[in-house]
Amino acid sequence: MRYGQAVDFGLGEAMAADDRILTWGEDVQLIHRDLLARFGPDRVRDTPISEAAFLYAGIGAAMAGLRPVVEIMLVDFLAVGWSGLVNAASKFRDFSGGRWQVPLVVRAGCGGWYTDGGQHSQTLWGQISAYPNIHVVCPSTPADAARLMLTAVRSDEVVVFLEHQLLSEQWLDYLGGASRPTVDFSQLVPADGAEGEVPVPLTPLPIGQAALRREGSDVALVSVGVGVHRCLQAAEVLAGSGIEASVLDLRWVSPLDADAVLEQARAAGRVVVVDEDYVRGGLSGEIAALLLEAGIPARYARVAVEGTLPFAPHLEYAALPNAERIVTAVKVLK
Repeated sequence: MRYGQAVDFGLGEAMAADDRILTWGEDVQLIHRDLLARFGPDRVRDTPISEAAFLYAGIGAAMAGLRPVVEIMLVDFLAVGWSGLVNAASKFRDFSGGRWQVPLVVRAGCGGWYTDGGQHSQTLWGQISAYPNIHVVCPSTPADAARLMLTAVRSDEVVVFLEHQLLSEQWLDYLGGASRPTVDFSQLVPADGAEGEVPVPLTPLPIGQAALRREGSDVALVSVGVGVHRCLQAAEVLAGSGIEASVLDLRWVSPLDADAVLEQARAAGRVVVVDEDYVRGGLSGEIAALLLEAGIPARYARVAVEGTLPFAPHLEYAALPNAERIVTAVKVLK
């Protein structure tokens, strides 16, 4: 199953079991035609281009007893509805002393590698994770995508479900597709992330549980989304130099699987965080703080985004956490 199909499969399984679940957003009837055919226009609804309005509609619907999945298209556009997320969805449970639940999923594409410029290629997962009562997940495989969507929809929390646009054939075709003749996608799209087996019957995964994708004793590579695949590429290169790297797929940016990170850090004594988000105020800094607070004397480095992502393919590739940058960071630590 392909990545985007897997997300819709997970959502479809949840919608079939619970008629309180519905989805809306811009062009969802076009992008998710299978869901429209299966559940009809009352449960798969198109909206005007007004992210703030239809995000607030989702918050209200969730508080009234539904379980909406609000699709924001690109996480960059979530900035338009930022108040709804950080001043309303994040706070209403606490403001009401726990009497109001907001079982809301905000679904959005994220990430770069397909040359769509700095305003369409961000991940923003670090910033979103800073607010209370918001979970943030970004699957790296089709199996995880389906199972974690099921987890998200069944949760009583606000979950921001991020689909990496390089892995999802739906987003890649919709946003890049034939309009990117300068990009060789065969060299960029991780095959194991874009397509793979999805277990049936589908079962949810626990919230906040990471997955160890590769074992290694010399250095721990920690990442999420496409970064996991770049780490696996780098680990193969490093193995040729006698350096064995473990690769930890966080799956969740919030809540963070602190135990899994600390276990890998203790074992290897060296940690490299590979983060497609900005270097300041994000995931990489959070993991550094985690190591310090736990008193682990691990050597540490991070490979992240330093500034605005450029449009030119070769410049974007250099700015993102590619395998070459990861290998260099590891060798500096050695």
